[in-house]
Amino acid sequence: MSETLEGKVAIVTGSARGIGNGIALKLANSGASVVISGTNEERTKKAAEELQALTNSKIGYYAGDLSIEENVEEMVGYTINTFGKVDILVNNAGGGVILPFLEQTPDTLKTTIDRNLWTTIWSCYKVLPHMVKSGYGRIINVGADSVRNGLWDHAAYNAAKGGVHAMTTGLAREFAKDDITVNTVAPPAVDGELLDKIAERDSELTDKYIDIIPKGRAATVEEVADAVWYLSTDGASFITGQVISVNGGSNML
Repeated sequence: MSETLEGKVAIVTGSARGIGNGIALKLANSGASVVISGTNEERTKKAAEELQALTNSKIGYYAGDLSIEENVEEMVGYTINTFGKVDILVNNAGGGVILPFLEQTPDTLKTTIDRNLWTTIWSCYKVLPHMVKSGYGRIINVGADSVRNGLWDHAAYNAAKGGVHAMTTGLAREFAKDDITVNTVAPPAVDGELLDKIAERDSELTDKYIDIIPKGRAATVEEVADAVWYLSTDGASFITGQVISVNGGSNML
C-alpha cells in the first residue's frame, strides 16, 4: 500500500515498549509526528529518543498515569501545544492482572479496569473535541481477542477490554458525521514481555493460549501494528465501528 501519514499527528498511549512502541514506530515511519506515552518518565523519554533516532518524524512524549483525567488533559494539551492538532489516537495503554478470577483482589480488579478502560475513556473524551473542531479523526483502540473466546484467567481483563469494544460502536456512530472513524484491533496472544511473564508463571497456560490459534503461534507486534496503521490511513475512511480481529483464525466471522 502507498498510503502515507505525512502531515498527520498521532498519540499512541502505552507506547514506551511492547505493542504500543511497535505501533508508534510504524506510524512514524509512515510520516506521522507521534507522541508516545508511558507511566515511567525515564523509560518513556528513552523510548522517544530511540524512536526519534530510527525515523525522520518528529517525536514527543508524555509520562503519567492515563487513568487519571488531569494527566490525559495534560497529555493532549502538550500535543496540541507542540504539534498543533491530533489526527490519530491509538488507545493501547493497558496491561491486565491475568489471574483466575477468585485469585484477583479488589486492588487488582480496579487496576485492570483503570489501565485498560479508564485510560481509553479519558483519552477519547479529551481528544474528540479537537477532532470534531477539525472535522477529521482516526481513533484505533487495541482490544483483545479474549473478549470473544473467553480465554482462561481473562475474566477481569475481558471486563475492561469488553468495555473498550462496546464503546467503539457508540463513538463510531456518534461521530461519523464529523469524519471521525473509531475502530478496535483485537489481537490474541502477542509475542513479548506480557506473554513471557505468564509463561514464567505457567507455561502450560501459555501453550493453551497458542493452541487455540490455528496459525499455531502468537501474533507479532508488527502484525498488530500493520492493522492499526491501515485504520489510521485515509484508505480506511469508510471503516468505522468495527472490531478487527488480528488473531490467526482463533475466532472467525
